[in-house]
Amino acid sequence: MGWRIGAAAAAVILVVVYAIGSGRWVSTGSAWYLSLEQPWWQPPPWVFGLIWPYNFLMLIVVGIALSLKAPPGRVTALLVLLAATVALAIAWAYLFYVPHELAWAALALTAAAVLTVPIVGIAFGQAVWMGAVLVPYQIWLFLATSLSWGYVARQV
Repeated sequence: MGWRIGAAAAAVILVVVYAIGSGRWVSTGSAWYLSLEQPWWQPPPWVFGLIWPYNFLMLIVVGIALSLKAPPGRVTALLVLLAATVALAIAWAYLFYVPHELAWAALALTAAAVLTVPIVGIAFGQAVWMGAVLVPYQIWLFLATSLSWGYVARQV
């Protein structure tokens, strides 16, 4: 049982690092960001304020639930994929908002979005509710990826 508690703690820590790390560089109020031509499909700012807390909370809930009940291989796969997704999402935030490397940022976010597919699959494989609550996260990451590429297209 000790390793399960450790895995649950690791899932929580990864999501906290995700929230803090990506928030470290995201600055939607900066003059640079406000000067960008937004893709037409970009949701209004209040949507971001609703979806990210939900996504972070559901990642924590599923991370804990999987860690406490799933077979060890499934837990390990989830943690490895989550860690990779977190690293890529934080890389996107840095690349997009600091050196303004929009194409590299979009590539990082594309990889993060692709990694959500097996994460959601692992969750569904454990319990339908776990997968279902992560579907908005998966959709959001793919939408964010399309927005990131939309910004790239507008800079060319």
